Amino acid sequence: MTSKEVIESAKKNKVEIVDVRFCDFVGLWQHFSIPVSEFSEDTFTEGLGFDGSSIRGFQTIDESDMLLMPDPDTAFIDPFTEHTTLNLICNIKDPITGQKYSRDPRYVAQKAEAYLKDTGVADVSYWGPEIEFYMFDNVRFNQTYNEAFYHVDSEEGFWNSGDATKTNLGHKPRYKEGYFPVSPMDHHQDIRSEMVRTLQKVGITIEVHHHEVGTGGQAEIDMRFGELTAMADNVLKYKYIVKNVAKQRGKTVTMMPKPLFMDNGTGMHVHQSLWKGGKNLFFDAKDSYALISETARHYIGGILTHALALCAFIAPTTNSYRRLVPGYEAPINLAYSKRNRSACIRIPMYSKSEKAKRIEFRCPDPSANPYYAFSAMLMAGLDGIEKKIEPPAPLDKNIYDLEPEEQAKIKGVAGSLEEALDNLEKDHAFLLKGNVFTQDVIDTWIDYKRTNEVDAIRLRPHPHEFALYYDI
Repeated sequence: MTSKEVIESAKKNKVEIVDVRFCDFVGLWQHFSIPVSEFSEDTFTEGLGFDGSSIRGFQTIDESDMLLMPDPDTAFIDPFTEHTTLNLICNIKDPITGQKYSRDPRYVAQKAEAYLKDTGVADVSYWGPEIEFYMFDNVRFNQTYNEAFYHVDSEEGFWNSGDATKTNLGHKPRYKEGYFPVSPMDHHQDIRSEMVRTLQKVGITIEVHHHEVGTGGQAEIDMRFGELTAMADNVLKYKYIVKNVAKQRGKTVTMMPKPLFMDNGTGMHVHQSLWKGGKNLFFDAKDSYALISETARHYIGGILTHALALCAFIAPTTNSYRRLVPGYEAPINLAYSKRNRSACIRIPMYSKSEKAKRIEFRCPDPSANPYYAFSAMLMAGLDGIEKKIEPPAPLDKNIYDLEPEEQAKIKGVAGSLEEALDNLEKDHAFLLKGNVFTQDVIDTWIDYKRTNEVDAIRLRPHPHEFALYYDI
């Protein structure tokens, strides 16, 4: 769409409010709104001012003025607001220099797409994230000087099988058995279907939805693949819509990687491929293993080589490493396989067609900033192609059943956010190519995560420590 077409669409749909949105440094949507009477084609060329010093990871107070530049191609009508509202996703610009803002996650994604074309390797990359989440009925948490706790609850949580405080009809998925029985065991079919219908209304193509493995309402809704920046936009739309549909139904959605102890974590397996001239560069009909090309193998080699540094962007919270532990289908092993889901990279074999050939990187989770995560994975894969990095031989055994000597030979992902950040500090030259990530973005990310997350968790007593140590 052009800016003129967006203005005409706003009139046609009797829009009252225009909402402008952007992604903060960490990965959450931020917004403010203007009445439609203040909305014109000048909005797209002159931008709208905001205080960058009030946004996490952005400007200092002495350089706070920033501009939002709406992208007309991202316009959609908000499905939740009482007053008809047109939403626009924005890029960020410095009003003094006129330059695009280097810490704007969306700009990083756009630079990654431009760099891909500049290399001549491919014209386009396609991305298909499988986003999982938990849907609870109640959540409480608090942290004070003398208290720390969390409590989540769900009508279908197996821990409520013996609840006598209200009528109990049973039919609750047993631990690790939520994949995927029908109703009445599956309590949330209609809510997920409503989420799908709402996602479709804003232009997102949905392929499937289902209950996931975890009891207590774990779910998955899969979007059709798309190009890098547009798919990162859709991830934020997805989070917004899924959470608000749940809220309307009296539920609460979290995309924390590990909200429950002893049950499956929440991942974001990311399918990806490179194309040039309408041809899938990852496909080779002559390959006897998994119909993958040399280009695909080298791309895999790049991701595996830089995996520990990538963890800082694809599994970027301390909670991410409650999920990335042995068991629970956790893809912690740096290996690839055509069917083995215990490897961190899988080659899906549902179809033998060229258009379906792709790799699936299983380590990411939905706490990631999608613009940074997709861009970082692309840059690692391109580095592998440039350097012709051959990955280790594929591993088609159940990794968790290997003998200890054989298991010891397989490297693993980072074991903590602190380890991931340490590796990013040492290994990030591949991200700086083409000025896709800047040194400032890398340094700010590491500093923000260490100060606000790693140190914040390290300083606080854990509730389970009282069970372990109070009587010492």
